[in-house]
Amino acid sequence: MTDLEIFCRQVRDRSRENRIALEHLWPARTVGAAIGLLRQELDSMVRVILLLSTSDRTRRASLISDAVAGREWRQPTGRGRITDAEMVKVADSLHGWTRSVYQFGCAFIHLSSFHDYNSRDPLGFISVDERAALLAHLRYYHGGLSEDHPTFHDIAQFVPRVFDKIASNLEHYVRELERDADLPEE
Repeated sequence: MTDLEIFCRQVRDRSRENRIALEHLWPARTVGAAIGLLRQELDSMVRVILLLSTSDRTRRASLISDAVAGREWRQPTGRGRITDAEMVKVADSLHGWTRSVYQFGCAFIHLSSFHDYNSRDPLGFISVDERAALLAHLRYYHGGLSEDHPTFHDIAQFVPRVFDKIASNLEHYVRELERDADLPEE
């Protein structure tokens, strides 16, 4: 099996496991954990997008080999690692929603005030601009929330739909990677 085949299997297995976990978490309304799964799915997607944006096939193969071997991704110069912020920037230039979902998801990966969502609304902890961007994305991609000041629990209902959107994009990009494509135009 090639490194590419192993990498794509890893990505798909993680996505499948995330979907199964979400299906178990969602009926119990464990929203924080479900949003953490969104963040994991997005992490896979931004990595695959970074690979697709790497037109140097030797470099791409090296990154894939590193992922399969459990090594962190390094800058082409070898100095410093490739950061999540750099990968998110590449993906955000393609989608426009990646950064806001990623940042919101990070608040549920790391212990934060967001975990007190049953007592305090996490939307009060983000800037007006971040909240507006989040609502605009939910309205545009998921047709939701007509009210101007929804609560966290109002937007939480969209978690399964957001997950499905990310997972379908991820699968699309994995197929593009398998066919040795460059970053697709959207």
